[in-house]
Amino acid sequence: MRSVAIVGLGYVGLPLSAAFAQSGMTVTGIDTDPEKLSVLVRGESYIEDVPDASIQLPLSAGNLHFTKDYSAIAEMEAVVICLPTPLTEHREPDLSTVVAVTEATAKFMSPGTLVVLESTTYPGTTRELLLPILERDDRRVGEDFYLAFSPERVDPGNRTHTIQNTPKIVGGVTTACLRRAKALYEHLVRDVHEVSSPEIAEMSKLLENIFRGVNIALVNELAILCERMDIDVWEVVEAAKTKPFGFMPFYPGPGLGGHCIPIDPFYLSWRARAFDMNAEFIELAGRVNVNMPYYAISRVASVLNTLEKSVKGSRVLILGMSYKPDVGDLRESPSLKILQLLLESGAEVVYHDPHIPELPQYGLSSTDLTQREIELADCVVIATDHTSVDLRSVVESASRILDLRNAVRKRLEGRLPENVDVL
Repeated sequence: MRSVAIVGLGYVGLPLSAAFAQSGMTVTGIDTDPEKLSVLVRGESYIEDVPDASIQLPLSAGNLHFTKDYSAIAEMEAVVICLPTPLTEHREPDLSTVVAVTEATAKFMSPGTLVVLESTTYPGTTRELLLPILERDDRRVGEDFYLAFSPERVDPGNRTHTIQNTPKIVGGVTTACLRRAKALYEHLVRDVHEVSSPEIAEMSKLLENIFRGVNIALVNELAILCERMDIDVWEVVEAAKTKPFGFMPFYPGPGLGGHCIPIDPFYLSWRARAFDMNAEFIELAGRVNVNMPYYAISRVASVLNTLEKSVKGSRVLILGMSYKPDVGDLRESPSLKILQLLLESGAEVVYHDPHIPELPQYGLSSTDLTQREIELADCVVIATDHTSVDLRSVVESASRILDLRNAVRKRLEGRLPENVDVL
């Protein structure tokens, strides 16, 4: 296999495009966002994990191209769909974009084309949603075209586990589909793990993320209980993880971010209803994590109360708007919800994030983290622990800090300063 189209050039599709191009394949990246395309055709990356050189080199070599034209699929041997799968306002799956792209793929694909869905979704999507569209005009899966699901495992900011060294799961609709999909990903990954169906592959992705979400919900609920009992939940976790078997540490926080973990539980709970089952345990975990920004705001109010101040009229400095350290990814970031809730409560809010220079929807820009800015804040909220932030100077200048990530204690390696409260 020598050519592949990647549909969707976001946090999954762009790294995948660069990786396939670096492997020597001819890659066409397809996206409908004109601003995104104009940046890419100049050889510039808008994702921190993808250096400009990984785009510029294959662009100059002629084996990487970017376009908004779906007709380019006709020249490709494989099509990989890497599109967002959001939830509706009622927390139900919205696969309209995936369906539209599958329609375009069916229109333009040549005989023998392999189609792979990487977008996170519920079990049954590949077979029940994509397959009927691609089978139109009497095309037969496994003969006239090939169809598989291979869940993305991209972790923004992770320098250790990359596309190339993270095992890839592949499930094909037929045995021939599985073989073709495996052959495609062997251009990138040494370990391609075959499963017996797309449904197994789809469910495996949900299990990976729901496992994290449920355990984080558990420790978040314990954090709320520990605060009421005047117990340090962070010390509790550190003590428990000394057990060398039967325990895996998870840590509390102000909520979950990223595209997968906050959303995946609701995909599966929605699908479960079609099988006359309520996934109560999974839904409960989702609700606990969704409520954490509200709990964080209650802690801000408590901290300000010790200063005999209310949230309304107080100046709050938020450190970190992205959903995880050292990346500029705002998807589902709990910091955004905290910002919104503070503004609704009448607080004067400023933020500092070296990876998020602007928040145009709020009319805010990242402020310089000067001593004066820190001193002006009635409360500093550490929402994301960016390693470039000098927390020692923050602690020395701030009147009061609410540390939602236990960052101060981890970084300063000492007793918690008197002006610092933790989640």
